[in-house]
Amino acid sequence: MIDRENSASSPMHDERPPSANERFKSRSADWMMVGVVAAAAAHYALFALFPAIGVADIDFTADEIESVELPPEVKVPPPPERIARPATPRVAAAALDEDITIARTDFQSNPVESLPPPPAGTRPSEVPSYIPRDVEPRLLNADELIEMARQRFPEGLRQAGVRGEVGVFFFVSEHGDVTNAVVQSSCGYEQLDRVALEVARAGKFEPAMIRDVPVGVWIVMPIHFTRG
Repeated sequence: MIDRENSASSPMHDERPPSANERFKSRSADWMMVGVVAAAAAHYALFALFPAIGVADIDFTADEIESVELPPEVKVPPPPERIARPATPRVAAAALDEDITIARTDFQSNPVESLPPPPAGTRPSEVPSYIPRDVEPRLLNADELIEMARQRFPEGLRQAGVRGEVGVFFFVSEHGDVTNAVVQSSCGYEQLDRVALEVARAGKFEPAMIRDVPVGVWIVMPIHFTRG
């Protein structure tokens, strides 16, 4: 039989070991202090080692939107009515003369005397036409014009062996000057036609005469271009 008095008054010789929960509670204060110190150190390093964070100006401007009035609706007209196809022409069977020819266009077959009179309302110097005279004009600087044509002959055409003759209408005024020049027959090269007109305008003449009075007249002269 056990003595209760002795057992209650005597100290416990056997102590129970602390549980895991008790151990966690006893160490929580230490871990809390370590966490606070680590957090403070991390924040200090973040602000001390990394560049300062600033605020950038992100303001921007934009064009104002304007209202545009649309043009009125365009009504497309209906397509035109179909045009009736013209009748097929009928060609009459006619025998043509095999000897038919076309009139020649050289100076001998078409002298300046055969030119029609100038149209009404135009000056005589504007359109080549026949103007009566008793004495034909006489060229005074033929050698000068020949040399001018030789010098202004385009070198490319000269080297290519091009030759040609340009017929030019001269209007010789009552003072003997050439005030107008028109190509009467081209040689087939526009460059030579232009040179021929330049040469023609440099001509000097004794004027034509009608009853001892100087008169402006149209004449036609050929300007030759050769390789020489």
